Amino acid sequence: MVSNVRSLGISGIAGYAVQVECFLSGGLPGFDIVGLGDTAVKEAKERVRAAVKNCGAKFPVSRITVNLAPASQKKIGTFYDLPIFLAILAAGEEIPQPSEKTAFIGELSLSGELRGVSGVLPAALAAAREGIDILYVPKENAAEASLAGDLTVYGVETAEQLLKHLRGEEMLAPVEKWIPTGESGAQPDFDEVMGQENVKCALEVAAAGGHNILLIGAPGSGKSMLAKRLPSILPDLTEQEALEATEIYSVAGLTDPKHPLLTKRPFRAPHHSSSAASLAGGGPLLRPGEISLAHHGVLFLDELPEFRRDALEILRQPIEEGEVTVVRAGGTLHLPSRFMLVCAMNPCRCGWYGHPSGRCNCSRKDVEKYVSKISGPLLDRIDLHIQVPSVEYDAMRRKSKPESSASVRARVNAARAIQAKRFAGTNITCNADMTADMVGRFCRLDDAGDKLMRDSFEKLGLTARSHDRILRVARTIADLEGAENIEVPHLAEAIQYRNTDILKG
Repeated sequence: MVSNVRSLGISGIAGYAVQVECFLSGGLPGFDIVGLGDTAVKEAKERVRAAVKNCGAKFPVSRITVNLAPASQKKIGTFYDLPIFLAILAAGEEIPQPSEKTAFIGELSLSGELRGVSGVLPAALAAAREGIDILYVPKENAAEASLAGDLTVYGVETAEQLLKHLRGEEMLAPVEKWIPTGESGAQPDFDEVMGQENVKCALEVAAAGGHNILLIGAPGSGKSMLAKRLPSILPDLTEQEALEATEIYSVAGLTDPKHPLLTKRPFRAPHHSSSAASLAGGGPLLRPGEISLAHHGVLFLDELPEFRRDALEILRQPIEEGEVTVVRAGGTLHLPSRFMLVCAMNPCRCGWYGHPSGRCNCSRKDVEKYVSKISGPLLDRIDLHIQVPSVEYDAMRRKSKPESSASVRARVNAARAIQAKRFAGTNITCNADMTADMVGRFCRLDDAGDKLMRDSFEKLGLTARSHDRILRVARTIADLEGAENIEVPHLAEAIQYRNTDILKG
């Protein structure tokens, strides 16, 4: 007899439908799994065999062939333990044949308990697209699967419990859709930073428009401290953005079973020893890297010149296209990567170039060599280059409390609301992502602004890319002030944010 049980698989960060077929035939007893499965799939034989016996069911004494269709698609992970288990029992007439509108995923322990798996959210979304109405998952993953929308989800603790449900003996109750209950945990706040008002203004502009920013300053000037407080002023995630970001975290196994949906924008800060593969993603299982984990959030690179050159150059395509394409022997992977790039660096190797103390002993040539570790094309893709001065003593001792992140965030949200209205009906969500055509429509200059832009273009040696990026930043500054058109002060501020002497070599 042949049985069919529907399941799901993961390719990159996308789910797809899998049909688990089981055929019991005569001959010497055996158990084979075909369909291009990896080692974890092959090892499912022993887990399933033990689980069947330990839940009181009868394991067929015959030749068992299990096929995972489509057979041409690579199957990875322990997703298929549960559907293989059920397909064998259905073929042996131990349970009724499951409905075509029902799918199963989950890893089995030897005792028959169901363990959580990674990638449940994209699998559940794929199930909804494929017309599946009911999805059975491990109880640990039930809240995450419930985010997929109009899908009835059952959280299962043990295989024995599921068998009783399928036989109509003891029915399980479907889980309710998980709803966020509010922010958990306090974030670092801007009111903890003394001084650096100009840098705070630049970070507000970056947050309001989704712009990339580079902070340059001596050790102890507050670069990392400011960058780590950037998430506290970023706009709220939309429902669609939250689902997209959570899908990536789900595949990477980073979701919290108690809080499966990301409600805060991701903030990823890889160490400067990170490899190009760890940033871009890939590996034997073709998993997302730090670039994709920062999707709809922030990728913070501290000590920028200390990163390997090949790792930094990986960023160029994702910054421009919002997607990273990873080609490996195991296949080609397309991963979303629309993030804010936030970088911090010292002005020289010792870190004290230009400091009032005069303690820097680096020659001009040494400084140029250090800065040249960052390629021109990468710098050209960073919208704001901000000099972070050392904090003055009076600023450290001042008694008035600086402005809180909540106040800044309110202005950022107001600016983003303007942009949402401007880009309604498109896939653009912020000024930083405007196409060239949109820059021409929404960033028009008057005669005075055009003269200022022309002079700056010639004197600063701007490229076509940097020209458009300055206009996008100017559009964001105007949005923060509620101005309909870009005026000369807005444009002048945007140009100032890109005129950092230390980067001129």
